[in-house]
Amino acid sequence: MTPILQCQDLCKRYGRFEALHDLTLSIEPGRIVGLLGPNGSGKSTLIKLANGLLAPTHGRILIDGRQPGPETRALVSYLPERTYLNNWMRISDALAYFQDFYPDFRPERAKQMIRNLGIDETKTLGAMSKGTREKVQLILVMSRAAKLYLLDEPIGGVDPAARDYILNTILNNYEPSSTIVISTHLISDIERILDDVIFIQNGSLLLQSSVEQIRENQGKSVDGLFREVFRC
Repeated sequence: MTPILQCQDLCKRYGRFEALHDLTLSIEPGRIVGLLGPNGSGKSTLIKLANGLLAPTHGRILIDGRQPGPETRALVSYLPERTYLNNWMRISDALAYFQDFYPDFRPERAKQMIRNLGIDETKTLGAMSKGTREKVQLILVMSRAAKLYLLDEPIGGVDPAARDYILNTILNNYEPSSTIVISTHLISDIERILDDVIFIQNGSLLLQSSVEQIRENQGKSVDGLFREVFRC
């Protein structure tokens, strides 16, 4: 089976700063993966490389066996750390935007989830709370029938009740054969939905393991191991 995401000796430099250093890893289809590490560890850089927003300094990264480009962008649904939708947009505008750009977008699924939140489609994003905007953007991203979902800090900056809604939205709105990569530092909040974890620090791989193996071999939760490794 071809890995959905594969890195081989991947390096990314910004001037003298090396955000990723000889990173080698492989992620199989059908998994929910936590991409974990302290701030500045290279998580967002890896996600941007996988999404084709950055180019490697050296090494390679492959999406479903292909280098990131127009073909792989059709396979990847990306939630950036910061909201990129304009505040003047109504929800109906955002739905139309996604439907125009992404052939795999499922508008009826998105509309149903938005109705479940009790949000008027004519309301502008700027008139919503930060938590509600986060929910709407996640709904749009998860309403695509993608092979790989890249979610950069999807629960950062929202209250615990909103986190539960976001995690349930993730779990209930992806195909079982698809892969989800979630970058976060809020380990305890997402641990229950993860199949595998990747620990990175200073751009290098520290650990790649299934959650089950960590619990059996280490006798710890992922959050507990993370705190021990990174001395949180």
